[in-house]
Amino acid sequence: MSFLVRQIALKANGDEIVRARRVDGDEMTIGRDPTCGVQLPDLAVELKSAVVTQLDETHLMVESLTDHPFEVDGKKVMRSELDVTRGPELAFGGHRIVLSQDPRSRFPTFTVRRLSTVANSAKERETGGLYTLAGLVPGKRMSAWAIALVVLAAFLAWPIYSYATYEPLALHKNQMRPAGFHPDKMWESGKLSLAHQGLENDCQACHVEKFVAVRDNACLTCHQEDAHQHIADRPGMPAVERLTMARGEPRGFAGFQRAVATTFNKPAGRCVECHTEHEGAGAMPPTQQRFCTDCHDGLKSRLPDTKIPDAADFGTAHPQFMPAVIVDSAGAKPLVQRTLLTANTREFSGIKFTHAQHLSTTNGIAQMVHRRPQEFPGQSGLECQNCHQKDPTGTWFKPVVMEESCQTCHSLTFDQIGGTFRTLRHGEPAMVVADLRAFFRSGAPVRPINLNGMARRRPGDAAQAGTAADYARAVRFYPVRADQAIAQVFSKGGACYDCHTVTAGPASTGGFAIKNVAQTLRYYKKGWFTHDKHTKFECADCHVKAETSNDSTELLVPGIDGKGGCRTCHVGEGGAHLASVQQPVKSGCAMCHDYHADDGAPWMSRQPASRRAAADGPRTVSDRSATRVSLR
Repeated sequence: MSFLVRQIALKANGDEIVRARRVDGDEMTIGRDPTCGVQLPDLAVELKSAVVTQLDETHLMVESLTDHPFEVDGKKVMRSELDVTRGPELAFGGHRIVLSQDPRSRFPTFTVRRLSTVANSAKERETGGLYTLAGLVPGKRMSAWAIALVVLAAFLAWPIYSYATYEPLALHKNQMRPAGFHPDKMWESGKLSLAHQGLENDCQACHVEKFVAVRDNACLTCHQEDAHQHIADRPGMPAVERLTMARGEPRGFAGFQRAVATTFNKPAGRCVECHTEHEGAGAMPPTQQRFCTDCHDGLKSRLPDTKIPDAADFGTAHPQFMPAVIVDSAGAKPLVQRTLLTANTREFSGIKFTHAQHLSTTNGIAQMVHRRPQEFPGQSGLECQNCHQKDPTGTWFKPVVMEESCQTCHSLTFDQIGGTFRTLRHGEPAMVVADLRAFFRSGAPVRPINLNGMARRRPGDAAQAGTAADYARAVRFYPVRADQAIAQVFSKGGACYDCHTVTAGPASTGGFAIKNVAQTLRYYKKGWFTHDKHTKFECADCHVKAETSNDSTELLVPGIDGKGGCRTCHVGEGGAHLASVQQPVKSGCAMCHDYHADDGAPWMSRQPASRRAAADGPRTVSDRSATRVSLR
C-alpha cells in the first residue's frame, strides 16, 4: 500500500510548481515534523498532528494525534473515515489538502496547497519573520561594504605595511626579521621546504622587491656553487637564448598563460619554475618529468645543431646509453671516449683478464678454491665479491688492487730465506730487474774444493792454475743467468706477461716495459647509477655476459634493453605500457639526471636523508671517468 503526495507552490508570476513523491506503507502522518509523510511548515500545526490509515483502495481513516481537531470539508473533527473518490478536503493550519485517487496507480493522492497567508498562533505573518534580526543589524549592503573594507585592511594594507617595514633587510647580509607573527605571512601559500626552513622569518632573502616575482639572482646568492649551468654558451648565442630555442614557444592555452605571466612581471626561465616552494614543510619534491621533456622531446627539431638525441619517457623514448670507455691506456693519462653502447663495444684497459675463466666452477681456478676452504668458505669457484669491493658509499666499486685481490693466487715470490719470502715489486718494472740482478750478483758458483787451503789437491802448479782459471770463468759468466731470469719474467708464460701487455723498453728495465693499466670507475658521466640501490639482485642479473666472456676487452655494463637491461625493471614515469615487467620501478628523469649536472648524485627527495647525505658527501674514491691504478 502507498500514498502519493503532491506539494504545490506558486512562483512570483503565479505559475504552479508541483513536487510529487510517493510514501510507502499503510499509515502516513501529517504534521510539521520533517519526517511526516505530509510535511506542513506552519507553526499552527503540531509536529505530528494526525495519522492517515488506509482501510481499502478507496477509503481512509484520518485521526488526530493531539487534543486539537482538524477540518474535513469545513467541519472540525477528531476522527473521520473518508472516501477518496468523493474528493474530501482537509485543513491543517494555513494548508488545505485535497484527497483523490490517482487514475493510473489507483493510490490515494494528497494534493497540498498553502493559502496566501499562513496561520500563526499569535497573528497572521510568515513563520520566518519570527526569527529575523533585520531590525537589529545593518542592511546587507552596508554589511558587505564593511566586510570588504576589513578584508582589504587586514589582508592587503597591513601585510604591505609589514613588508615595507622590513624591506631594507634585503640589502644587509645575515640580517632577518625577528621571530613571531608578521602580517605579510598571511599571503603564504604553504610552508617552506626543509631545505629553506632557515628562511622562515627572512622573506626578504628571496622576495627582494615587493610585487616582483622571485628572480634568479636571489637564488644565486646562496646557490652559486651548486647551480651549475645546464647548457654551455656558444659564440653568438648565449645559454639563455639556446634554452629558449630548445623549449620552443608555447601555443594555445599555454601561450595565453605565458602572456599573462609576462604581463604581471613573471618572466619565463626562472629557477622557481622547476624548484617550486611553499608546498609543505617536507622535502622539496623532485622535478617532474615534464620539465625535462618540454625541451628534450623533439629537441633536434628546435635546436638542429645539438648533438643530444631526443628523449622523452625512459620506458618508451630514451636513446641508448653512451658509456665513457678507455680506448687507449698508454701514456700518463688514459684516453677516454664516450661511445654508443652496442654488442661490439670494447674497452682497452691494458690488462689481460677474462671473467669466464675466473668465474668457472670446473677449471683449475675452481680446484684451487676447493683446496682453500678457509679462504673461500662454501664456494664452488671464485665469486664477484672476491675481487670487486664497494666503496664506503656503496655507489661504485673500488679499483681492483693486485696485492689485495690477484696476489692471493698470482704469487710473485722468487726466493725464500728461512721463513721469509722475497717477492718481485708489482708495478715497478725497473725494481723487478734490479732485484733479479742483485739476487744473482749476491751469490757465486760453488768454490772448487781443491782451492781451499786445507783441502787435498793434485800436486803441481799447473793443476792449481787450471782449477783457478775454471772458477774465474764461472764467476764471470754467472750474471748471464740474471738476464735469462729477467727475460723469462717478461716473456710468454712469465709472471708479468700473463696479465699485462709487454712492450719494448729502456735498458734500465732489461729492454722490457709494461703498458699502463687503467680502470673505469664511472661509465655514465651524464647519468647517475648507484649499486647501493640494487643490493637485492645478483651481479649476473645485470652483467649477464660476465660468466661467459672470454674477451678481456668486452664491455660488460648493461644497456637499456635486452636481458639485464635497465628496462627490465625501470619503466619510466608512466610505465603502463610495459605490462611484461614483473616489478616495475617508476623512473622519472630526476632519478638518474640532474639539471645542474655535476659529479654528485641527482637530488631526489624520495631518497632517505641519511642515504642522500652519504651519496652527496665526500667520497674516498675519485669520481673520474677513469683512474690510473698503480700496478703494485
